[in-house]
Amino acid sequence: MIVEQLSLVDFRNYAAADVALGAGANVFVGRNGQGKTNLAEAIGYFATLGSHRVSQDAPMVRDGRDAAVIRMRLAYGERRVLLETQLNRSGSNKARVNGAAVKPAELVRYAQVVLFAPEDLQIVRSDPSARRRFADQLLIQRAPRMAGVLADYERVLKQRTTLLKSARQRGIRGEELTTLDVWDDKLVELGTQVIRARLALADDLAGPVAQAYAAIAGEDHRPELQWMLSIGGGDPEEGEVAETTPPAADIAAQFRQALAARRTAELERGLTLVGPHRDDLLLRVRGLPVKGYASHGESWSTALALRLASAELLRAQSQLGDPVLILDDVFAELDADRRARLAGMVAGFEQVIVTAAVEQDVPPALRARTVRVVAGTIVGAAPTSQVSEARDD
Repeated sequence: MIVEQLSLVDFRNYAAADVALGAGANVFVGRNGQGKTNLAEAIGYFATLGSHRVSQDAPMVRDGRDAAVIRMRLAYGERRVLLETQLNRSGSNKARVNGAAVKPAELVRYAQVVLFAPEDLQIVRSDPSARRRFADQLLIQRAPRMAGVLADYERVLKQRTTLLKSARQRGIRGEELTTLDVWDDKLVELGTQVIRARLALADDLAGPVAQAYAAIAGEDHRPELQWMLSIGGGDPEEGEVAETTPPAADIAAQFRQALAARRTAELERGLTLVGPHRDDLLLRVRGLPVKGYASHGESWSTALALRLASAELLRAQSQLGDPVLILDDVFAELDADRRARLAGMVAGFEQVIVTAAVEQDVPPALRARTVRVVAGTIVGAAPTSQVSEARDD
């Protein structure tokens, strides 16, 4: 899969931009604050329907405008697909594929992008929601139908939690709240699918993560991934880790048992305390949790290994070709040896997009095609691209 053309209208600091990209390595070079990461963000949006920097779409709309438009032409061999999304400050976003209107959720079926950025340190250092988000975005790229499962789970979770809050306010006890059983059934049905998919994902990532980590760090620190499930008796969201993970075949039954056991506590707090929304992906190196124990270098290597392993996983199973691999401001954090090792790892992908403040930070092997972003203007791109005026980043 290759991004051939990227066009922006009122996206971030770009009033208009139109840039051509090619197979192999593409480098966006520019000082900090010029807008090079905005280009990477726009490409990545189609794969996850979100930004790697902000949780809402509104900040991606240029200041003073009501909507932003991103267009991207993808090539899969001889086939071409034009994707378009309109991000609205208010109201629903819109999407088109080859000019035909579609639901925005359909866009992820066409674009597979793996983006690594400094913000990915939050995957290993932040609270469990960051790790759940990483896993769920990869699940959707592997199997787009999971977007619907996850959305349905969130809807049921919200309705069940609303019922619990209402019961707490009215002083209703558990045995009197018979309508909760209906929501329990739906929560277990959808949540079991999510848990099983996440467990399978962790198993599939284990080997590629270990290989990528060793290649980046130059040594084996035995990276491990393990899901800590709230249905196992603990509450990973609050740092209470269950001792065991139930077998996949027993997940639904244990889910029901855990809901029954925590019902009194749920009514007291007005919260749903059991389910995949409370789970955590435990990451270890050298047998110790990365969060709280790993050095900066180990944390960085773990986060980067997770993204590179994701790319390898998608590459192995995709019928669309390699995912587009984006490395946003990565090489400045690495020494010369690690830069060279990383360049060697990614060189075989159909398309790699790199952003850098200093061109010399990028290994020569990845500098085949350079797009310069200087003072808010795209220059030095392919002849088919247009100069793009920009304001602030």
